[in-house]
Amino acid sequence: MVETALYLIPVQLSDVPLGQVLPEANIGIVREIKHFIVENVRSARRFLKKCDRSIDIDTLTFYELNQHTDLNHIAGYLAPLEAGQPMGVISEAGCPAIADPGADVVAIAQRKGLKVRPLVGPSSILMGLMGSGFNGQSFAFLGYLPIDATARQRKFKEMEHNIAHNDQTQIFIETPYRNNALLEAMTKTLPPGMRLCVASDITGERESIVTRTIKQWASTTYDYSKTPTIFLLYK
Repeated sequence: MVETALYLIPVQLSDVPLGQVLPEANIGIVREIKHFIVENVRSARRFLKKCDRSIDIDTLTFYELNQHTDLNHIAGYLAPLEAGQPMGVISEAGCPAIADPGADVVAIAQRKGLKVRPLVGPSSILMGLMGSGFNGQSFAFLGYLPIDATARQRKFKEMEHNIAHNDQTQIFIETPYRNNALLEAMTKTLPPGMRLCVASDITGERESIVTRTIKQWASTTYDYSKTPTIFLLYK
C-alpha cells in the first residue's frame, strides 16, 4: 500500500518502452492510485495501460488540468487526497509541474500541508542541458519565445545579456512546426560565436543533441520541423 501523497508521475518523452526511461518502482505506485489529475484524459489512460494492461481504467477517476481549466475548481480536485487516498499527477510528456499546468495543483497541496512526492523520470530540459556542454550551475528555462518578430528580437537581446553578464545558460522551446524558422532567425540575429545546442527527440530513436556556434548552424542543413526540440544558448 502506497503512502498518502500527491505523486508527480513522469511519462516518456518519446514512443519507447517504459522500462527504458521509467523505474519499475513508479509502475508499482501507479497500480495503487485510483485518482489522477491529468493534462489530457485520453493520453493519460493510454499511459496507464502501458504501465500495466491489467489496470481497470474504468474504475479510476480523472480530473483534467490544462489551459482550459477554471482555476477555482483545482482545489476541489484534492478532496480524495485530503480524505487519505493517494493521488497522481500526469502530464502530456516529461515531468509534471515543469513547464506544465500541474504546478498549480502542487502549489495548492503545499499550502494545505499535503505531502507531495515527485517521482524519477525524464525531463527534456535537464537532459538537454546535460548533453549541451553548457553551464549547469546557472540556467534559466524561458518556455516559448514570442512569435512576434520584434518581441522575439527583444528576448534574444535579453538572453544575450544574461549569458554575457550572468554566465547563465538560456533554455527555451518552440512548437515543432516552427522549429526551423526559429533556428533560421537565430542564425541571422545572434552573434556568430555564440553556441547553440539543439536537443531533439530526446530518449527517442532519432535523438540528436548537437552543439555548434551560430556561424556553424548558419551553414548546416537541418530539419527539426516535426520533432519535439529544446534549444539552449551559451557563450
